Amino acid sequence: MGWPGTSRSPGRRRSKRMATTDVREITCKTILTRTGGFLEGYTHTLQPYVGCVYRCPYCYVQALPVHLYHGGAWGDYVDVKINAPERLEAEMARLKKRGKPVRVFLSSATDPYQGAESKYRITRQCLEVFASLHPDRLVVQTRSPMVHRDFDVLKRIEGVELNLTLETHDETVRRNLTPHAPSVASRLKTLDAAMETGLPVRVTISPMLPNDPDTFVETLRDRCHSVVVDTYFDGDGSGGMRTERLQVREMYERFGYGEWYRLGAHHALVDALTASLGAGCVAYSKEGFNRAVRAAPKI
Repeated sequence: MGWPGTSRSPGRRRSKRMATTDVREITCKTILTRTGGFLEGYTHTLQPYVGCVYRCPYCYVQALPVHLYHGGAWGDYVDVKINAPERLEAEMARLKKRGKPVRVFLSSATDPYQGAESKYRITRQCLEVFASLHPDRLVVQTRSPMVHRDFDVLKRIEGVELNLTLETHDETVRRNLTPHAPSVASRLKTLDAAMETGLPVRVTISPMLPNDPDTFVETLRDRCHSVVVDTYFDGDGSGGMRTERLQVREMYERFGYGEWYRLGAHHALVDALTASLGAGCVAYSKEGFNRAVRAAPKI
C-alpha cells in the first residue's frame, strides 16, 4: 500500500511556517515503539507527530529527551512523520507474521489530532492500516474534537477504544491553564457524538485541574462508559518532580488555585465519581489507563 507524499529519502526534512508553529515534514525509520511501565497493558506506542501545538504548560513530554534535544520552545514546533502509515503497515505485518500481540496506545507523547492532522491526515491513514491489519487493542488518546472526523474508520477497528481528555468542566480554569487547548464545550460535544456512534469511550481527567466535583460528575453523566483520574504526582512518571521543574505550582498560585496543587486533591472528585457512577466505571492513574473499556450502558 502506498501513501501520498512518502517517497522522500529517510531523514530529509522540509520546513514550513504555519501561524506561529514551525511544521516540518520528516521521515521515520520505525513508528511503533515498545512500551511498558505506566502503559504496561500495551505493547507499543505510536506517535504520528513530534511536538504538540496545544502547549499544555504541565505536559511531562517537555522533560523528555524527545523535546529537550529537539530545539525550540514547547508548542512552537510540530514534526510530521509523513511516512508513518507505510512504516506502520510494514511493522504490523511483520508482528502479525511472527504471532506477536499488538496493543497500541496512540499517542503518549503528542496529540494525534492537533492542527497539522487536518492537512496531513497521518493519524487517519494509520487508522486505515489498523482497520486492515487488526491490532489486538488500540486506544486513541486525544483532547481534540477533530477525532470526530475519523469515527467512520474507528468503527471498523475491532478492539478500539477512545480516550478523550477533559481535565476540568470549568471553562475559566481551562482558559487560564491551557489557553491553546480545545474548549470544554467542544470536547463535550465530541463525547456526545462518540457515544451516539457507539464507540467505547473513556474520559481521561488527566491531569485533574481545579473543579467542582459534583458539577463535574453531572457534566460527565451519559457522556462516557468509564473515567480515569490522574494527577501530576502519580502521572508525570517522576512523583511530581518533572511537574515541579516546569513551575506548575507557581502557575497555580498565580491564578489562585494553590490549594489544588497538593497530594490528595483528587480524592473528592474520585469519591464523587465513584458514588455516582460506580466503582467499576472509575479508576485512578496507571490502573485506569490500562484497564479496557467496552461499549456498554452509558454512565
